[in-house]
Formats: sequence, C-alpha cells, structure tokens
Amino acid sequence: MPTMPYVHFQGHCAEALAFYAKVFEGTNLQMMRYADGPGAPDAWKASARIMHGQVTIDDGTFMASDYPPGTDGDSQQGFSVMQSAKDVQTAKARFDALADGGTILDDFKPTFFSPGFGMVRDRFGTAWIISAMPAAPA
Repeated sequence: MPTMPYVHFQGHCAEALAFYAKVFEGTNLQMMRYADGPGAPDAWKASARIMHGQVTIDDGTFMASDYPPGTDGDSQQGFSVMQSAKDVQTAKARFDALADGGTILDDFKPTFFSPGFGMVRDRFGTAWIISAMPAAPA
C-alpha cells in the first residue's frame, strides 16, 4: 500500500487543491466540505472548510483537509512533499508556479543526483521538493 501525504490547511484547502491540480496537471480533484458531512454539527453547517479533498498527481494521490471549523490548527512545519517530474522543463515550470507568491528555499538548479532540483514553500505554506528525473542511461 502506498504512502500518501495528507496535508492540513487553516481554511484554504479548496484553493490550494485547485492550484495543485492546475500546477501538476492533476486529475480526479475531489472535495467534501465539513458542512456536507453526514451528521455535521450545527456549528459546521455554514462552513466552507474542506473535510477531505484529494487530487491525483502523476501516479500518486495528494490528500488534504482544513482543520475543523472553530479550530485554528498548526501551520505546516517540518515536512516537504517530494514531486519528481519527467524532465527539467516540466520540473522548472512546476517549481516556478509554486514559487509565485511563495518562498524559494533552495534555487532550482542541476545537482549530482538530478538535472534540475529545487525546494520551495508555496503561498499556502506547503513545502515542496521538485526534482527532474535523471536521463535514462544510454
């Protein structure tokens, strides 16, 4: 069974998931709001927060939610989401899109293990490691 990241947001999960679907050309974007949950408490019924959301990115699934209504929750810290792209051009485009409004943690550049690698914290607070797959040996 694969390991999948499950990221929590402080009220902007819907916007973040839609952004990730666009950046990564994701498919199967799904979201369920706390207000729509079976047996939702009255305090949740007016909430636009996401109880569960997910988007398929390449061969993986990125899952996320907002903290429950009335809960601030902690900001994202101490982890990054790794995403490998098929080539440098794709990796760089994804890195640049994530960096728009975010913070570059490590510039995108060639390394000994990847022809294109960088680290960025996007405008939603999610830290990403973006890497291009090395060329196949000849």
